[in-house]
Amino acid sequence: MEKLLKNKKGFGIVEILVAAAVLGFMYMAILNLQGGNHDALLRIRGRDGAVQVAQQVLDSLKSVGIASIPSKEADDTTFTVQNIDRKWARGLGDSATVTYSAQVTVSATSNYTSQTSSQFETVSHVYAKQVNVKVSWNFKGSTQSIEVSSVIR
Repeated sequence: MEKLLKNKKGFGIVEILVAAAVLGFMYMAILNLQGGNHDALLRIRGRDGAVQVAQQVLDSLKSVGIASIPSKEADDTTFTVQNIDRKWARGLGDSATVTYSAQVTVSATSNYTSQTSSQFETVSHVYAKQVNVKVSWNFKGSTQSIEVSSVIR
């Protein structure tokens, strides 16, 4: 029995190399999983920023009132808003900046018009406007966009 215990010398070089290779493959797999999550996080953060920009544009249009929003009775009206930058802090003092461009489309106002008639005149009044805001930004070489729609009264 003592002879069997004395012949055990521990791990050989082959076992250690195999264990190191397995650990290396596992480490690379974990790094690849984190890289995919990092891209997804950046994509989600970019989309959230676009939603904030769209809401900011809609709030600005609501604050000026519908009389100040350019529109036509029979056709859609489209105009662009100045580019808006959003900046996020990243790890270790680094930051990421995304530039958003917004395009506003005001639908024809014929569906949101009321008329009042008297024997002297007919008065037409636009009581609401449907506004569609399309916000675009670049992510990894491709253009991403969202659209938000609202009726401004």
